[in-house]
Amino acid sequence: MIRTFKTALVVTWLALGAVQAQAGPVQDLLQEQGALIEESSRRTIGPAIEAIVDSGLERVQPVLQAWQDKALWIDAEGRFWRVIEKDGDEILVDVDTGAEAGPADTAAMEQIKPNSGIRALIGTALVQFQLSDPNPARRRAALESITRDPEPELLAPLRASIETEDDADLLARKVRLERLLTARFDEDEAARVAAIEALSTDAAVETRAALNPLLASRMVALPDGETPEGNVARELSPGGDRLSRAAAYGALVDAGLAPPRPSDAEIRAALEANRANGEVGGVAVAALGDPQARARAYDALAAEGLVAPRVEEADVEAALAAHAFFDVYAEPSAAVTDAARAALTSIGIRVGAMKGVDIGLDALSLASIYFLAAIGLAVTFGVMGVINMAHGEFIMMGAYTAYLVQQIIPDRTLSLIAALPAAFVVTFVAGVAMERLVIRHLYKRPLETLLATFGISIALQQLAKIVFGTQARPLTAPDWLGGAWIINDVVGISHIRIAIFVLALMFLGFFLFLMKRTRLGLETRSVTQNPGMAASVGIDPGRVNMLTFGLGSGIAGIAGVAIGLYAKVTSEMGADYIVQSFMTVVVGGVGNIWGTLAGAAMIGGLQKGIEVLNPSNTLAAQTWMIVAVIIFIQFRPRGIIALRGRAAGD
Repeated sequence: MIRTFKTALVVTWLALGAVQAQAGPVQDLLQEQGALIEESSRRTIGPAIEAIVDSGLERVQPVLQAWQDKALWIDAEGRFWRVIEKDGDEILVDVDTGAEAGPADTAAMEQIKPNSGIRALIGTALVQFQLSDPNPARRRAALESITRDPEPELLAPLRASIETEDDADLLARKVRLERLLTARFDEDEAARVAAIEALSTDAAVETRAALNPLLASRMVALPDGETPEGNVARELSPGGDRLSRAAAYGALVDAGLAPPRPSDAEIRAALEANRANGEVGGVAVAALGDPQARARAYDALAAEGLVAPRVEEADVEAALAAHAFFDVYAEPSAAVTDAARAALTSIGIRVGAMKGVDIGLDALSLASIYFLAAIGLAVTFGVMGVINMAHGEFIMMGAYTAYLVQQIIPDRTLSLIAALPAAFVVTFVAGVAMERLVIRHLYKRPLETLLATFGISIALQQLAKIVFGTQARPLTAPDWLGGAWIINDVVGISHIRIAIFVLALMFLGFFLFLMKRTRLGLETRSVTQNPGMAASVGIDPGRVNMLTFGLGSGIAGIAGVAIGLYAKVTSEMGADYIVQSFMTVVVGGVGNIWGTLAGAAMIGGLQKGIEVLNPSNTLAAQTWMIVAVIIFIQFRPRGIIALRGRAAGD
């Protein structure tokens, strides 16, 4: 009983809907194109989609969307319907009014199932409607679709949508995209030239991708004295940089202006195919090992018309001399190609300048890392004169401390905040212990200090391997440090590197304040310059040395946290920075924080510059950098900023 009632309800709704469906212009349009729509072939569907789009009817967009989503159906009477789901039921929607026409009996209807090719064509047609859609996300998606697959017919709707666009970002993107499409597809030469000139200051990849096809050319070969039709780019000389002799002769062969030149393999195959009674062309097979004999045999076959004649080098020279070769633009307008060439030249200069800026940012970032790694060494080596080969292991200890803190505190931001003081405390204590147990017994004995700290370095590395293993440990940055600051398609820098740069500036300020404005700094400088005089005025040199060494070690620990966010955290990570740290301090000027900063800038810039010149071999770049540093020290042994006065003499 219930089923009978439901069936009757469906029939009633369909009957009412049929009256509505027969009266609408969209329904009539679909009926006209019904055969093509039902056929669903990518080869033949184009006129149907074009007719629907060109109709200008208000309800065309939802019909196309339903067709693309496989939600367009045909009932038994041949009428088209949209079918939507509502509360778990399938509902008929009139294609003209958009009104619901009751439940759908899809078992008695035929679903239009466009394949992927037809859906792509429908998607292109929908773009022009989506350009003015009230939803900004759809407008943005339409622009991305046009960027991926630009078509000439999209230029007019794109221009029309610019006038009504109220989103500043989307408006800028539409204007830029309109220029790109105008440059490629507009029929007005002046408009194309104006668009290209406006794009000459835009260094985006899309701009270069749009302008480069305008300078596409093909080679044309003609008898000497003739000039090709079209937009000639240049005349080519066979054997020059742009056209090899082989390519030039190949062009003559392709144009039917010269006979093909058989290769050695083709000649051998022809001789093999025409062998008879132990001879080929009257030449004994046994004699064909001689090149001249092979040539006589092949010429005999050519004389009989069995193979194509050989082409001697003299024939090639004569053919090349008798013809002229040109590069002809595919773009017929000389004004357009001239504008495109000038624009690409201007863009190339801008891109080169931007690459220089990008390299400079990379060098600044690398210098910040080296400065963080070296600032602790500037205290222990530059100020105290202690050659601490275990300095890299303090960096490693700071990174592993941050890793352990992250295991305790899952929140990445809080763990990073907690890791900085924790790493300082751990490495400060380790530095104080090392100074009290080893270093203080070896002051004024630099060679023994070097050997002792080198042994401690190896011991700390092995201890880290025992505790943490040989696998790299993850030190994850907070989400707000993820990604990068992208200035344009060429220039960009990661947020982590920016954070390291800011941290380096903070430590520069902290160190200057500590050494110039605090009692510890005053005592450190006095003990460094004259420990005997400092002791005579009540300063304890042993305590100052202990605290100074601990401070340098603690700063190395904090540097380890920052470097760990950028590089891998392993037991050998400190060894990757110890050489650069010593070079930074020595090149900058021992005992001078400003010298350390200058040394980091020089080492970072020099390494990045060498890597740009030799990008495929980082190890070679580091080797050349060390050689350059050695040469620099030969001419300026006290570094960029040398100490003056008594300290310099020490």
